[in-house]
Amino acid sequence: MLIIEKMFYPRRVFDELKKHAEKKQASFITGLRRTGKTTIIKQLLSTVFTENSIYIDLERLDNRFLFQTPNYENIVLALKQRGLDFDRKSVIALDEAQLIKELPSVIKYLYDTYNIKFIVSGSSSYYLKNLFNESLAGRKKIFNLYPLDFGEYLTFKSVPWTGIDFINPVFNSNEYNRIKGWYDEFIEYGGLPEVVLSGKSSDKTELLDDIISSYINIDIKWLSDFRNAENIRNLLVMLASRTGSRLDIAKISALTGLSIPTVANYIELFEQTFLIHRIPVISKNPDKEIIKAKKLFFSDNGIVTRLARISSGSLFENAVFNQLKHKGTLSYYSLKNGKEIDFIYNNSVAFEVKETATNADQKLVEKLALNLKINQSYIISRYPSSNFLRSIWGGMIK
Repeated sequence: MLIIEKMFYPRRVFDELKKHAEKKQASFITGLRRTGKTTIIKQLLSTVFTENSIYIDLERLDNRFLFQTPNYENIVLALKQRGLDFDRKSVIALDEAQLIKELPSVIKYLYDTYNIKFIVSGSSSYYLKNLFNESLAGRKKIFNLYPLDFGEYLTFKSVPWTGIDFINPVFNSNEYNRIKGWYDEFIEYGGLPEVVLSGKSSDKTELLDDIISSYINIDIKWLSDFRNAENIRNLLVMLASRTGSRLDIAKISALTGLSIPTVANYIELFEQTFLIHRIPVISKNPDKEIIKAKKLFFSDNGIVTRLARISSGSLFENAVFNQLKHKGTLSYYSLKNGKEIDFIYNNSVAFEVKETATNADQKLVEKLALNLKINQSYIISRYPSSNFLRSIWGGMIK
């Protein structure tokens, strides 16, 4: 039985993984580096798969060598020597699957030959979706693990909270005063578990710098043929400075000196590896509205703050995006005259994000939403205003 040294912090996806534990299908956990994939695998092994299971860290060279042998029965023999009983149901957890290109065929052989439940983690959705799809069609289910949402963040901080219907304009001053400080920290440093659990600001920034460096020099280097890490970092800095804005690839190309196809390819790779997200625009009247251009957001606020200095309003909007993305689908709406709605939620609710809301903001978003025949319109604010109490405080989105 595997013992977890760290305290158990439940993630929302954990219940889904427990339900999937009863199925033969492999459970693939993927996400941005350091979102807690290893921890959640060990939690599964200690609470669900407590017998006849084994955890294998593929960052270790000896373990990688084991799974690169052309004779797959040698793998079975080696795992038997480590205590796994192949005569009954066994569980094999493979951490950092993207490090072995031959792994899909190995898993397919063992899956089809023996009664094995695989739990597999990897830092790259690009790798998992493209290299595992064909060989393991029907044999796996992918679970995406993101940085903590605000509710999970509060749990990690041991702060009590209850879920509510956040689409509610009633401001609760007691709740605001109770968790305002935690929400401010969430906006500043994001939701990567190690960063959240670190106490000192200096420790948080050091961890974030290390995560960014590892992402560039390990994940991106593994998946692409880049030779200049500085170019990749410069591109990321350029993107971070445009958080919450519409992407203009031609302009970014001109500023970075990278070709348009190169910029486009790297943006696609950054998105496939969970670092950034792009949301589409809703268009009803192309003559008056912006079409095609997508808005850019980063998956974690802490990473943004370490890459670029952006306005507090843009940082707040990025935090709200990362809260809302767990609740439903998101898009945005924009007119060519510059007026826009920051988020269209599930195609039925309009949200405008303002640090401090006003009646004028509310009236404008309501007017714009009517173009989309949307009757529910709200302002999401960071700070309460004595002149406008109808906004949704961002900390309510848990």
